[in-house]
Amino acid sequence: MTQQARRLRARLAALGAVGATALAAAGVQGAAHAADAPLPVVITGEDRVDLSLHSDNGDPTEPQVDLRLDVPGEEFEGDGEVPAVYRGEYTIRIDARGLKGVAKADLPCDADGLVAVCSGYDLYAGTTYNRLGGIRLDLTDDSEAGDTGSIVVTGEGEGLEFTPLTVDVRVGGAELLNRALSLPKDLKAGETFEPPLGVMNVGGVPSEGAVLRLYGSRGLSFPDDFGNCSSTVVDTGPLLRQHTEVLCAFPDTLEAGAAYTLAGPVRVKTADFALHDIFSSSFRPLEPGEEKTLHEGRRQGSGPDLTLERAGDADPAQYTRYAELDLPTTNTYDLELTGASASGAAGDTVTAEIGFANNGPAWISALRSGGEPFSFTVVAPEGSTVTSAPEKCRTITVDGSVPGYRCSVATPLLEDARLTFPFELRVDEVVEGAKGRVAMPEWDNPFDSDPSNDVAWIVLNAPGEPGDDGTGGSDGGPSDGPSAPGAGDGDGSGDGTGTDDADSASGGGAGDDADGGLALTGAQGVGLLGGAAVLALGLGAAVVVYQRRRAGRDGEAAV
Repeated sequence: MTQQARRLRARLAALGAVGATALAAAGVQGAAHAADAPLPVVITGEDRVDLSLHSDNGDPTEPQVDLRLDVPGEEFEGDGEVPAVYRGEYTIRIDARGLKGVAKADLPCDADGLVAVCSGYDLYAGTTYNRLGGIRLDLTDDSEAGDTGSIVVTGEGEGLEFTPLTVDVRVGGAELLNRALSLPKDLKAGETFEPPLGVMNVGGVPSEGAVLRLYGSRGLSFPDDFGNCSSTVVDTGPLLRQHTEVLCAFPDTLEAGAAYTLAGPVRVKTADFALHDIFSSSFRPLEPGEEKTLHEGRRQGSGPDLTLERAGDADPAQYTRYAELDLPTTNTYDLELTGASASGAAGDTVTAEIGFANNGPAWISALRSGGEPFSFTVVAPEGSTVTSAPEKCRTITVDGSVPGYRCSVATPLLEDARLTFPFELRVDEVVEGAKGRVAMPEWDNPFDSDPSNDVAWIVLNAPGEPGDDGTGGSDGGPSDGPSAPGAGDGDGSGDGTGTDDADSASGGGAGDDADGGLALTGAQGVGLLGGAAVLALGLGAAVVVYQRRRAGRDGEAAV
């Protein structure tokens, strides 16, 4: 009797006679169903692994193959114990003897050399709760370019019908690296540049063709029209995901160890509003038969074909797996706060609509930070109490003791965004010309072309003198706001019920309650450190060449 069977018998005994009878009946019904129609189970996992001769093949501690069992039915999403679709013993056999002399395999479960057996009891709908384990593959001293082998995974169990999995492993296959990119000097928004695109096959065998993928975020486009290329444009939905993608097929062979350049220029056009937009280029091997299907559902080019030509001697150090740029870096935007004025007697409730705008010309992409919001603070005028605040504003203490609000603005933010934040104020005591401060952090932001309008005022019962009408852009007035919003914040939570429309105007960013004041990170390179605004631009890192951490980056996954 297996350990799982002993556990099941113990559970039956604990349930008593009634429970045991019910479970036994369920088991009989399951067995009867299995006898009539075996339960189909698919063994899933990566079916192909290419091992590079020039890298560690990913994180050495992480497997390249994740083995799971896919069982029919709707996956359980509730709380409590997950109901089993099948109860009974089954075994999975992982046979990696086909890799002898090709690669080393670290197998899960009970392994004896290159063969492992996994035993299980209970199967659940879907794949989430049916994980077998991972297979890690590495090179050996005997591995040579062109070596191939396979792993065969099979299963058996009463009343079960397994679909096996074969994992093909190849050593030193075609491996295409991209010509490293450098930031174009003095590129301005609205201008066009020609990146030096190229590819090198550092693998051990030729590549029978290649696919070039060009990607540009919202502020970039590709004006050229090539017959062997096709494009898609996503200009609706979340701003973070709007982009243009171009795919070009090159059917000619790329020899092992050879480098190639494009025979003609490829232009990248920057929009007038572009700032820190993402451009990337990547080559990958062309799969057999892919040339016929690559452009389906896309706008096919009608001009002459774009071709590759062989380059001279090339240094592999000039080629990289991912080639990306954030550009342009010279554009600016103008963030502006506008205040409000109102009058009322003691006991009256008045509305002050705070305005927030981006006067452009650039948008705030925040693409590297994933749409992290930034914020400003609001302090009510003396003699008044906030009775209703917008949803995107939460209570805090400003400068350590002054009650106030922090309002979040989601990014990306369009180049012509206009937002309103209505506050309802109760006049507790009439104080002539009382002012409340609305402020962005005081920081050195080279992309904000006019920091003078980063402060505004809420004025109650103004005496009528010029300049006390509550409009924004003034640095004068009481200094009851902090030098950098975020210093001395309390733990209060937002209780406003206002109607600010930040999400729709900004395209829907993530994380509306970020702390720390104006939190433009990523491409803008701005953060807050220790409650004070600190500029961390790091423009030298605008050439971003790094390994992506999500599956699909090496191919055609959107950024």
